[in-house]
Amino acid sequence: MTNVTDMQAALPDEARAIDPGRGKVPAISFQNVSKYFLANDNSRLEVLRDISFSVPNGQIVAILGPSGAGKSTILNLAAGMIAPDRGRALVMGRDTCGSMDWNCVGYMFQDDRLLPWRTAVRNVALALETGAMAAGERRRRAQAALELVGLGDFADAYPHQLSGGMRSRVALARSLVGEPDILLMDEPFSRLDAQTRGSMHRELLRIHAIRRMSILFVTHDVEEAVILADHIVMLSPRPGRLRRQVDVPLMQPRIGSAAAVALTAELRASLEADTNQEVPV
Repeated sequence: MTNVTDMQAALPDEARAIDPGRGKVPAISFQNVSKYFLANDNSRLEVLRDISFSVPNGQIVAILGPSGAGKSTILNLAAGMIAPDRGRALVMGRDTCGSMDWNCVGYMFQDDRLLPWRTAVRNVALALETGAMAAGERRRRAQAALELVGLGDFADAYPHQLSGGMRSRVALARSLVGEPDILLMDEPFSRLDAQTRGSMHRELLRIHAIRRMSILFVTHDVEEAVILADHIVMLSPRPGRLRRQVDVPLMQPRIGSAAAVALTAELRASLEADTNQEVPV
């Protein structure tokens, strides 16, 4: 795992980018993955069918599809929280069903999941409490992570004292404090208003330019996928199947550009045409 001392000393100079240097093995790879869950009537519910795609090192990949297509299930497979019923899920070339150093993976959920009785810095430090790190070192790293997301002055604020966007930044800092090589994101900005969501998009792109971690994120928002991603994986309705993969070779910033608007319209039309095509199980 890349070692970044003190989150690059709170990163006063954004030119101090990290070279991933992780070779040609993809950060994440899904190989013919299928997944089933048990339905209420004890029948087998097919959620994913024969999914294959990779997340290259240092890139941002979006999973785009309708509700029930298995997008969050793919993230949970990548996090080792569940195992595929068929196929393989690999992280840094290692099977998620085997021995793994999960410190290389961060996970940012749809809800910020901040503990109301903890200050911002203590919420961030929570991600470090499972190890043997001393309390002072946890505090120091958590403070550096808050500096990274622009909340260094709010370390001692409680969640109820923060805006929705600030709470999302704290959650992002908590996901980054362990210095992961890979960041999984499950619609983390979906509950924010449009202006705040745009601000978080810019913040994520800024941090990605500095840290160069690999990001796999789930979204229902076509525009969000086009604005953020280097590559978009489109899923068909349940059972989730790989419908289309789209490279997005557009320069940043993309928001409002003619090419981004055109691609957004094309992908939105494609998704809407596919919405009602659910495959029987």
